Amino acid sequence: MPDFKETYTVTRNYIPVPSKRRPGLFIQKVRFIVAHDTGNPASTASQNVRYYINSRNEKSASAHLFVDDKEIIECVPALNAPPEKAWHVLYSVPKDNELYGVNANDAAIGVEYCYGGNIDADKAYNKYVWVLAKLCYEFQLDPSKDIVGHFFLDPKRKTDPVTGLAHSRRTYDQLLVDVVQEYCKCLGKEGLSAPRLASTGRVVVAVKLNVRKEPDTRSEIVQVLSPGMIFDYIKVINNGQSINNNSTWYEDANGNYVWSGGVK
Repeated sequence: MPDFKETYTVTRNYIPVPSKRRPGLFIQKVRFIVAHDTGNPASTASQNVRYYINSRNEKSASAHLFVDDKEIIECVPALNAPPEKAWHVLYSVPKDNELYGVNANDAAIGVEYCYGGNIDADKAYNKYVWVLAKLCYEFQLDPSKDIVGHFFLDPKRKTDPVTGLAHSRRTYDQLLVDVVQEYCKCLGKEGLSAPRLASTGRVVVAVKLNVRKEPDTRSEIVQVLSPGMIFDYIKVINNGQSINNNSTWYEDANGNYVWSGGVK
């Protein structure tokens, strides 16, 4: 794979270990990335990291990286050292397991977007997009499928990064598109898109997965597949219901469908 363009520098300012915010537990395999915002307008990356360090034994909440218009700061190892666990999504929410088969704290990198006040929205956004793309490159993730907003995992409690992006005149859907474009640009492949799928074949079910009559989560369920089961498909469609910006579904010989995000 060609080298990734190092447009920006990721600096280290690590939370001391062991502490409540950084226990020093390693991530065995990074499976996806969670996009956050700080929920604290006008607070900078350095201010947030300083707060995390100063309150390291008061709370267990944490994240790996903070991004503003001036800096990308890593406070829990992710890019500059072997990745460690951070506490950025509640274990009790089920959506991360449904999508990726694992809890976010155990297998995902959390990236916080800083916004508002004197923060230059354009510069902060450009850094945020780049570091999300960089993480995809480093951990061999698909930038079109392996980034998810915190609000999507915990919709009853969270709105990030939608709120922060809106403050900066952007949308979550735009972010996902821009990360893919940045990923391609930094590899020198401007026209690159998500990996193309074969028109026929078989996939392994990664999580508990519903087989439906139509490529839509509102459609009737005809079967429930367990992790490890095989799904044989005769067609790949790219215009089904979009789930986390992924509208690709597999169709079997009986005309039933499963969402591609639930298989591997």
